[in-house]
Amino acid sequence: MLIRKYEEKDLGRMIEIWNMVVNEGNAFPQEELLNDESGALFFSSQSFCGVAENENGMIVGLYILHPNNIGRCGHICNASYAVDSSCRGAHIGEKLVLDSIRAAKASGFRILQFNAVVESNLRARHLYEKLGFTQLGIIPDGFRMKNGKYENICTYYITL
Repeated sequence: MLIRKYEEKDLGRMIEIWNMVVNEGNAFPQEELLNDESGALFFSSQSFCGVAENENGMIVGLYILHPNNIGRCGHICNASYAVDSSCRGAHIGEKLVLDSIRAAKASGFRILQFNAVVESNLRARHLYEKLGFTQLGIIPDGFRMKNGKYENICTYYITL
């Protein structure tokens, strides 16, 4: 598994994986799917995007990294991760998170913060805690699932 900076040739597959997660409706706050134009703009606007490429050269996951805020809070970044649903359980997410920590440090960020981890996303929460992230708290009913039900969200951070 190779984790590397995305290239323009990766955009189609990145958009496909991103939209897969958006469409599942249980992790990302976005509701609108990306198309070729909006996807290219979205990914190019990030501070960094990494992709996970398997041994066959196929993109199986990605992450985006960007400031969580501006000005006096601009040293805090945020990241989102997406793994092809057919490849989950192979520790791709862990490799993406570890690479995002490296990229965040290299970009001069001092803290990586997750604003809205859905409480029922136990795999992600377990991974973040295993990697040393601290849970800050729970926001009741902070996430509207695809089915309309509200779930709590958890906030996490790690000092870089």
